[in-house]
Amino acid sequence: MDEFDFLVIGSGSGLDVANAAANRGQSVAIVEKGPLGGTCLNRGCIPSKMLLYHAEMLETIERADEFHIDATVEDVDFSAIVREVNEEVEGDSASIREGLRSSPRHDLYEGEGRFVDDHTVEIVGGDDDGTRIAADTILVAAGTRPAIPPIDGIEDVDYLTSTEALQLETPPDHLVIVGGGYIAAELGHFFETFGSEVTIVGRRPNLLPEADPEVAEAFTDRYAERMTVHTGHAATAVSQSDGRVSVEAKPYEYGDEGNDGDDGGIVDDDPVSVTGDELLVAAGRTPNTDTLNLGETGIETDERGFVETDEYLRTTVDGVWALGDIVGEYLLKHSANHEAQAVVRNLFGDELEAVDYSAMPFAVFASPEVAGVGATEDELRADGREYATRTYAYDQTARGSAMKADGFLKAIITLEGEILGCHIVGPEASNLIEEVVVAMKSGTGTVRDIRESVHVHPALSEVVQRGFSGQFTRGGDGHSH
Repeated sequence: MDEFDFLVIGSGSGLDVANAAANRGQSVAIVEKGPLGGTCLNRGCIPSKMLLYHAEMLETIERADEFHIDATVEDVDFSAIVREVNEEVEGDSASIREGLRSSPRHDLYEGEGRFVDDHTVEIVGGDDDGTRIAADTILVAAGTRPAIPPIDGIEDVDYLTSTEALQLETPPDHLVIVGGGYIAAELGHFFETFGSEVTIVGRRPNLLPEADPEVAEAFTDRYAERMTVHTGHAATAVSQSDGRVSVEAKPYEYGDEGNDGDDGGIVDDDPVSVTGDELLVAAGRTPNTDTLNLGETGIETDERGFVETDEYLRTTVDGVWALGDIVGEYLLKHSANHEAQAVVRNLFGDELEAVDYSAMPFAVFASPEVAGVGATEDELRADGREYATRTYAYDQTARGSAMKADGFLKAIITLEGEILGCHIVGPEASNLIEEVVVAMKSGTGTVRDIRESVHVHPALSEVVQRGFSGQFTRGGDGHSH
């Protein structure tokens, strides 16, 4: 048996903790069954955003006539775009592998890690098959994979997940997407921009259901102008014939507790049927805990299968920690990186420090972009909290007008001026939100941080400044403050 001070299962953000342990002289083992670098590098953020930037360039050219510029696209080498992106990703992953293989401070085990007991892991598959590793400290950072919903016939049809969709070298003629979240929105935008007819079937009333409802509604309306969108419908059956896949969806009604689906159900009236040449299932993610043989340990999971941790990211077994998507807090790379910093502090610092998830932003790199941080109106209403809102349009600023930008910022504050949330739909939303994050996290957390800071004129950042200035409306009651 190989023994180490520190062992990590997964080579995404968990590598940050492994490197910190190695830098402190500990012996370190890394277990990875797939390409090095984790989901973000290989199957998520990096390849998708690289591909999406190509879509942004094409979209910019196609909008040129709005600015009295005659520009046409003569040709698009779609396969070259996809190959270039995937070759770069594969190169980065190979570089990580080479670095770990050549490092005297790390031992890399390539295969699937399965627990034998609380502090022993066996490697299954690969060159290290059958090897057992024991460690005093173990970090579970094994991530998630695409979830496949229980749709009738799904096991009998050919379908794509985000993993395969990012590698398609020919855009489908007609892509049908089941799901209405971030992945569906981004990949729908990508393929529609490059010529695919796209149909989206989503169970929630709007796309991007985790966004603020006003933003989600605006986003859905914009997508409905470009694609066929069937929100409020649940896919119930799929079938395949002559290389084409058909999806049947039925209306989905929600009860009094909102749109989380817990109290809702399928309605048999007015089903929708859609047929395309490719089906993309983008219905969320499922944790990889079922591959880890956790039954041989005291590591507990919640009802969804995510690893249970305390506020310090300790599991229910002494010396075993967890971070990233597999803990199910925020399935975002920047959240996993944030958690890795917390684990390093708690492992090697003098005192334990709880993970601070306040002001955790998100962004959707679609067209339009969407970004948000903090509370939504739905959440505040559900909690019975007092608040005030202000909505400000991009085109009310000089830069936004010059860009012919269609979008808005929604600021949410307490009646005393504390920032509760901010939600943006429009160009550069992913960048604009960061000013609000900094104010909430590192400033006073009030509108004063934004109002009193000098903003470049005429930059797009004035959307944020003006959005947090002027009159706010109290909790939708029509009273201005």
